[in-house]
Amino acid sequence: MNKKSISTLLALLLMLGSQLFAQFAETRGNASLQIDDLMNRKLYPSSLSNIQWRCNNLFTWNANNTVVQSVVKTGTTDTILSLDALNKVVEKNQQKKLKGMPPFKWENEDTFRYSNDSKIFRFNMLTNDLTLVNSFEAEGENSEFEPTTGRIAFTKENNLYVSENGKTMAVTNDSDKGIVNGKTVHRNEFGIDGGIFWSPKGNLLAFYRMDETMVTEYPLVNIDERIAKVEYIRYPMAGMTSHHVTVGVFNPVTKQVVFLKTGDPAEQYLTNVSWSPDEKYIFIAVLNRDQNHMWLNKYDAMTGDFVKTLFEETDNEYVEPLHGLDFLKTNPSQFLWQSRRDGYNHIYLYDVEGNLVKQVTKGPWEVTSYQGFDPKETKIFFTSTQESPIQRHLYSVELKTGKTLKYTSAKGTHTTLVSPDGKLIIDRLSSLEIGSRTTLINEKAAVVRLIAEDVNPLKDYNLGSTSFVTLKADDGSDLYGRLILPVGFDPSKKYPTLVYVYGGPHSQLVSDTWLGAAPLYFNYLTTKGYIVWTLDNRGTSNRGADFEQVIHRKLGDIESKDQMVGVNYLKSLPYVDATRIGIDGWSYGGFMTLTLYLRNPGVFKVATCGGPVIDWKYYEIMYGERYMDTPEQNPEGYKKASILNYVDQLQGKLLVIHGAQDNTVVWQNSLQFIQSCIKKGKQVDYFVYPNHEHNVSGADRLHLYRKLAEYYDQNL
Repeated sequence: MNKKSISTLLALLLMLGSQLFAQFAETRGNASLQIDDLMNRKLYPSSLSNIQWRCNNLFTWNANNTVVQSVVKTGTTDTILSLDALNKVVEKNQQKKLKGMPPFKWENEDTFRYSNDSKIFRFNMLTNDLTLVNSFEAEGENSEFEPTTGRIAFTKENNLYVSENGKTMAVTNDSDKGIVNGKTVHRNEFGIDGGIFWSPKGNLLAFYRMDETMVTEYPLVNIDERIAKVEYIRYPMAGMTSHHVTVGVFNPVTKQVVFLKTGDPAEQYLTNVSWSPDEKYIFIAVLNRDQNHMWLNKYDAMTGDFVKTLFEETDNEYVEPLHGLDFLKTNPSQFLWQSRRDGYNHIYLYDVEGNLVKQVTKGPWEVTSYQGFDPKETKIFFTSTQESPIQRHLYSVELKTGKTLKYTSAKGTHTTLVSPDGKLIIDRLSSLEIGSRTTLINEKAAVVRLIAEDVNPLKDYNLGSTSFVTLKADDGSDLYGRLILPVGFDPSKKYPTLVYVYGGPHSQLVSDTWLGAAPLYFNYLTTKGYIVWTLDNRGTSNRGADFEQVIHRKLGDIESKDQMVGVNYLKSLPYVDATRIGIDGWSYGGFMTLTLYLRNPGVFKVATCGGPVIDWKYYEIMYGERYMDTPEQNPEGYKKASILNYVDQLQGKLLVIHGAQDNTVVWQNSLQFIQSCIKKGKQVDYFVYPNHEHNVSGADRLHLYRKLAEYYDQNL
């Protein structure tokens, strides 16, 4: 390229930069965002708290310690209950006074349910009657209320209990703390978010039992006591022995427990536990340890016997079942199942014998949430990426014809609540330009009325501008990036730039939500004159199996290539100072930060990272083996991914941060890295948060923000 061409290109880029700024700049106030403002909840978009349908014609939400109700037909809004009025009834019944309006749930048009002080209450709006339904021990955790019988299942330490009419019965009685009942298992992978499963009518209780006695104990050090105390967790590292999980079924009447005969090998994953509507059977997605073969199995809930395998799913990389079975009420012999078997997450209709009735949704896009049926179960509501991978819209599909209808039209991310009769939708929108907007939509996808709006909680502040950028990976895939320009941006100047990266599975950092899903902290950095850039590389979520699974067995490779596409784009911008590019990330993002920093010496001037995975052999089995297999199966992949093999290439400033109580990415990771740096004469800045786990939370979060910002000011 000759000098004239280069000059022309630079002029064009300057012009595009100016247009970009003008396109996304908004009317701003004069206030300058301060670091203390990051903890001010008033600067974050507000939305209607605890909004829910009371019936087809009424919906409610909590506001200022009152319950507000809106009438669909008229649009009138009234306060129907205050905290003071509720507390008068509470105190009359000699119960503990409420400090605030609780996040209750309507059970029917007249009655709602709430919990307080380890007790479950029902309050009747018509009669002003308060009923104590049940209570459980104050030390209880992980409580699950069953509305039909009023029973409560809860855990205490490592055992499971059931409360009935305020009286507690023990379900398990394991004295060995290495055996845990009623809690999450498999480190919350595979969509697991609990370990207690009431049957549909509340007559039986299924629960996880996890035997960790064979898993090596891992030490964490508690420094709060004068003599520091070692506290052990069970942490199965990749390639090592895993825990064994079984599923028990408890009958509160007979007080007997039956365990499902899920068979061998013991090192397998039991996920997506689901009851049949008649309470006779339990369905479990059984996944092998290699995570490439899944069996959807049916078990007899009375005897525990294996009945049959409904179907199997296999994948050369991995199968990851995340959702249980959703049975039809009008036809209990059929259920919905979500799967990525065709490359994208879609909904399938099956019968209880395992026969595929039909694929309900189909296309090169992902179903991101299933919203349920209309009352006659003729159509299904779902949210998907059909419009764009960075947006979410609500659709319905007719079960018989496959005809679809899109309900939401405004660009952005929609979170919706469908009315009981399926004819109205409460739509909560967040987008790059809109903090929060709640509207009512009818069954013809027309907006009925605006309910509430919080367009810009930062209107009094002078912020930089945020825009989306689409780049291409080397395989032609679209890569979505977010560019935040500094306050007072001048395209003729050059600015230091911070690249923020995560880059791992189950993540999406760039989306059409408020501020482009950027933390307010990034906008604070723009007030200090920094450009902030983020890109979702291949390996991240909501883009289909091929996009995500391309990183299998070679973590760090493809992600780095894509991130460098973003870095090269930044370098092409005339207002980016290519000699002052920094990079930051946490957890998988910490791994990516160090990978990019060390494998591309001289590209980044400064790097900061927190809780980084240094070598995947130090990470836990369920996540680590899904993406890397075991160290024995994939020695070259583990070797290439290990940060320890690139310490020689360290140059420039690097700050590593870790929580001393980190039970996700154990402290050993960064300590191994620091030890290697010392041996090789490399200087590193290192900071530890003594009482924090994987994330620095609470008031100390502000300390972290200050530390990072000061580090950039001093070194970038």
